[in-house]
Parts: sequence; C-alpha cells; structure tokens
Amino acid sequence: MRWWDIDRVLELEKDLFPEDAWSRGMFWSELAHSRGPEATRRYLVAEGEGGIVGYAGLASSGEQADVQTIAVAREQQGTGLGGRLLAELLRAATAFECHEVMLECRVDNVRAQKLYERYGFEPIGFRRGYYQPGNVDALVMRLITDQATEEATEEKNHG
Repeated sequence: MRWWDIDRVLELEKDLFPEDAWSRGMFWSELAHSRGPEATRRYLVAEGEGGIVGYAGLASSGEQADVQTIAVAREQQGTGLGGRLLAELLRAATAFECHEVMLECRVDNVRAQKLYERYGFEPIGFRRGYYQPGNVDALVMRLITDQATEEATEEKNHG
C-alpha cells in the first residue's frame, strides 16, 4: 500500500466497517512506519478490475507481530483473497523475525475466525468492548511463527 491508495482503501474501509472505520490519519500513520530500513509495518493492497478489492496490514514489535487489518470487498469474499492476503502478512512476520503473530477479531465475525483457524491461529482470550462505538467484544488469537511460515508456504504452493 502506498499513499496514493489511501482514498480507495478508505472507500472500502467505510463500506466494510461503517461503525469503526479507520481514519485517513490512521492509515497515514501506519504507512509512515512501512518504509525504509527501520520499517515495522507491512501494508498491501489487492487490485481487481474495479480497483482495490482488498488490503491488509501487519505491525511488528520485537518478536511479536500483530495483524492490524484485513479487508476484502464484498464481491470478492469467498474467493480465497483473504487467505492470500493473510499468507502475505505471515511471510512479512517471518521476514521481521517475529516468533508469534497476534490478532483481534470481532466475536460476531465467524467467517474471519474460520479463516484464521485454517492458518493455525488459536483463540487465547477476549477484549471486552474492544470495537467501538458498538461495544463489540474481540476474540484474541495467536499463531506461533513456525506454524505461520509453514501455512504461508503451503498457501503459496497450493493457493
């Protein structure tokens, strides 16, 4: 993802996450940490015929990475795009030399939970009222990167 993608990403963000969409400033802040030798973020977009159809981001800190976001346009859901985006984030976590990958997922987003479970993520707890303003709980999930590397390689070879 680059700065010129932000407007199109925001359109998708607002469509998919109307109550808790990220702001332009949040994306700019994340992208500011995604370039150069000291980069701690990896953001990417997937493009289709109509423009950006998905995006994803990962933040690293020491030996831990956090999936910040994965979004897939409604018309692309169920096509495997989410898995391909996740596989790329897991490869980035390995490149950052992270030993574990964490994420939060809305408790009512069963489809996303199943995707993460297919990649070996395991639930480890909850964050009550994490998603605002709806006061929706988050399921916290974790993956050890040995599993992440194996899953990303499998996706690349079979996906």
